[in-house]
Amino acid sequence: MTSANSQSMKPATVAKKLGIYLPATPQEFQDSTISRADFAELQSNPPEWLVELRRNGPHPRPVVAQKLNVSISGLARGGVEEALTTAEITALLQAPPAWLVTERSTHAAVRTEAQRVKDEAAKKDAKKARAQAE
Repeated sequence: MTSANSQSMKPATVAKKLGIYLPATPQEFQDSTISRADFAELQSNPPEWLVELRRNGPHPRPVVAQKLNVSISGLARGGVEEALTTAEITALLQAPPAWLVTERSTHAAVRTEAQRVKDEAAKKDAKKARAQAE
């Protein structure tokens, strides 16, 4: 037994999965419930509005953070609370303000530390596996 909800998604969910800013989508999209088949079609054969939105924005905060190579928290600390267009992101990258330089450095250090911890855990797991095999 399947319910209608298991076969469809809300526009906010679809926007998140597509990496787009929901308020910038057409009203028809915002007011509809999207079936999984419609979602698959949007992914495989995106309409012009979706292509344009992905290309020029405005982009949601997770996408902005990724493009600027900072965390979402770093965006908030930098005072970026709204969606940004591709042009605005490019302008920030070309002339980075002090907060962006700091946040990129912090983000890189966090990623490096996370990788170090992951590598260390993998070494411990490999050592345990060797000990158990003996």
